[in-house]
Amino acid sequence: MKFSLVLSALILVIGTSVAWLDHQQLAVIRENHSKLAAEAADLGIAPDGSRKAGTSRGTKRTRSDQPMSPGTLVADLVAFFGEAKSGKKQPDLPEGAVTVGPPTILENVKSLDPSQLKALITGLCATQDLNDEQRDPIVRLALRLLVEDHPQAALALFKEISGLLKNDTHQRNECFSNSLSNWAKVDPAATIEWVRKNAEKLPDLVTDRAKQAMLAGMAATNPRLAFKLVGELRFQEPWQALYEIGNSAKTPDEQTATLAAIREYAATLPEGEDRNTIQNGVLSALTRKVADGGFATATQWFAAANFSPAELVTAAYSLDTSVRPEETGQWITWVSENLPAGKSEAPIREIVSKWTQRDYPAAGKWLATTPASPTKNAAIRSYAETVSTLDPATATQWAMTLPPGPDRDATLKHIQDHPPTK
Repeated sequence: MKFSLVLSALILVIGTSVAWLDHQQLAVIRENHSKLAAEAADLGIAPDGSRKAGTSRGTKRTRSDQPMSPGTLVADLVAFFGEAKSGKKQPDLPEGAVTVGPPTILENVKSLDPSQLKALITGLCATQDLNDEQRDPIVRLALRLLVEDHPQAALALFKEISGLLKNDTHQRNECFSNSLSNWAKVDPAATIEWVRKNAEKLPDLVTDRAKQAMLAGMAATNPRLAFKLVGELRFQEPWQALYEIGNSAKTPDEQTATLAAIREYAATLPEGEDRNTIQNGVLSALTRKVADGGFATATQWFAAANFSPAELVTAAYSLDTSVRPEETGQWITWVSENLPAGKSEAPIREIVSKWTQRDYPAAGKWLATTPASPTKNAAIRSYAETVSTLDPATATQWAMTLPPGPDRDATLKHIQDHPPTK
């Protein structure tokens, strides 16, 4: 088997099993190699990737209920790739034996406990017998498992191995941010303390994006603390952190808790534009997340939330991109029935415009079956103006269904001034 094909098989197996893994090259910087080599030696891994005396380095093994140790995994990877590259013919195996090829390696990595996963990553980064393309899929798999279930251990690795994922900025930042987020969900106090201690030591990792992820995770159980920390963490763009907190509430109970927390937090701020911007930004993110759950669930939640008239208007303006297409007509009716007098037309026009851009035949069909009303007139204006650059004849026909007057005239003028783009 050609070496390139063996390598491709390994990456394919891991990539198929763990969706977030990609096939981009990821160079692990070999800084602090002496330290890593010493740690690897304690784990039974020599700097050349071999095992300590008394162990075998074969690439075949008989299936066992016991998972391979980190040292064995590293040594077998070295042997696997070494023999694949050399083209050495594999011996015939007795019935029941399995190779130490990719599926078995994947199985064993997923069976390791946190300390073993750390040992495996340390050993892989220490050995010089694997190149970056060979080691990186396993490093990322092991790190992913730590990030999901043992985020504190993953964060420790970022401190101990300065070159971990350093040449793949996206994966590095995502792993670090997700570690903070996952840890903050279960122990917010410990997570924020870790950030306070390490922010200056790891400036390329403890970024605004990472802190936003931490607050989003924290908000799942303690949104009040998350809002309180926005000022302390000194974001360049605080509104982004606030939006992430609002967007992180996934269940009705979490959304209710977040709404109460933003109301409480906003009340501590001086009255004025900044206070309104902060509260409206969080409410907007929260509304979009609530609407994702569907019309029946969302409107029930809105009713229980006891929105003020101003909050209702903010919520209505946030529905244009978040409602399910098949429920858009129901949302238009809900907005017209629930917003204060004179406040519904603008958000309805926004909703219809976005709907028309996504699926103008469906929007037109809804208009054709909707009884005449001021709400329908507002929707017709938005529909005709939006569709004019695609089908001016249809837009004009709809505009002519409006009652004679300023609205019809303004719509016809818009159609004339916005011909189809060539």
